[in-house]
Amino acid sequence: MLSPRDLALVERWKNTGVPLEAVLRGIDAVFETRRKRPGTAGEPVNSLAYCAAAVVAEAQQMASNLRTMRSAKTPWFSRDKVQAFIDHNAHMLRSAGIEEIADLLNAIDLKIPLEDLEQLEQGLIVIEEKMIERIYLKISPKELGEARRSVAMELEPYRRKMDADHLLVLEKQFLDRRVIAESGLPRLSLFYAQDLANEH
Repeated sequence: MLSPRDLALVERWKNTGVPLEAVLRGIDAVFETRRKRPGTAGEPVNSLAYCAAAVVAEAQQMASNLRTMRSAKTPWFSRDKVQAFIDHNAHMLRSAGIEEIADLLNAIDLKIPLEDLEQLEQGLIVIEEKMIERIYLKISPKELGEARRSVAMELEPYRRKMDADHLLVLEKQFLDRRVIAESGLPRLSLFYAQDLANEH
């Protein structure tokens, strides 16, 4: 169960505009580090505050990336790298039988100026939402039920400590991430294109 201190921390993140994705990435990063550190994997984490520094670091990194995308005088990614990223994801979608979403990716006009990637990023987010909708149509009721039960178990400790609206947002975020991963499909946002360094 979340302590009053943890609830205050969550409220502060919300009020200061920390993205949910930054919170989830920060928590994931902390537990991944613990798994790799000898002797700590079995130690309990008794407070969300344990992850606070990592969450702040992720939020700052995301904000820095967005500022760079908006203000860089030269493209953050080369056109060839962006094209390769899009082509790779479109190929994965076609292999999974999701042709219409792959067509949307391939239809992206990369003649737009890459000095400001915000327009491209927004387009990719919209396409990813359509991809997620398509995944839900493809998976079986049994698979969806199992995913929902798994997410419900993950979120059980928070149910009595969060209001309904926040819980619904968190449930959707967790469920979307799970069904994408289990479908073997990529995330389409450029924030997931870590291998796309600004190489020219």
